[in-house]
Amino acid sequence: MPTTKRPDPIEALSRGLAVFPLPPGEKAAPKGWQHTIATGDIQEIRARWRIGANIGIACRASGIVGVDLDRHTTGGANAGADGVRQFSEVCRRWGQERPVTLEVATPHDGRHLLFRVPAGLTVPSVSGGTSRLGPGIDIRGPGRTLGAYLAGPGSVVDGREYTIEVDAPIAILPGWLAALIGRRAR
Repeated sequence: MPTTKRPDPIEALSRGLAVFPLPPGEKAAPKGWQHTIATGDIQEIRARWRIGANIGIACRASGIVGVDLDRHTTGGANAGADGVRQFSEVCRRWGQERPVTLEVATPHDGRHLLFRVPAGLTVPSVSGGTSRLGPGIDIRGPGRTLGAYLAGPGSVVDGREYTIEVDAPIAILPGWLAALIGRRAR
């Protein structure tokens, strides 16, 4: 059922995330979004937030990486890829339990797993199903310079809301996962 709730960035701010506005109803950031000042300051957000704007979470400014688990049920290069199932397989292969961290359900039945990035680790963004974790899994990392972003909980796309699926603190990126997606500074 479509939601009528307005996106509210305060929830993301309360979790220590730096946010910026996305166009209403969109998950794509406008060109040059990296130069928008993402902030974790509640007063600044209240002063400049447009009602109805979706919520962008800036990975670099937030010090996080998002493991984006997509479910590709339609055509295209990744047709049939199920990132949720693939991530469970990666955990099994490495003999690990699925990490407990803030988990956001996306409008098309995917998931965003958010992790804090340990000091000295660079996590580049990788999309298009080419991450080392397999098809259907993209990495939205802080990178070395600009970093990536995620649509945050409360955002609405196609009349459906990004919702918190697992309400847990944002965990530190586990070492086994960091070894697969990150690079240590030299």
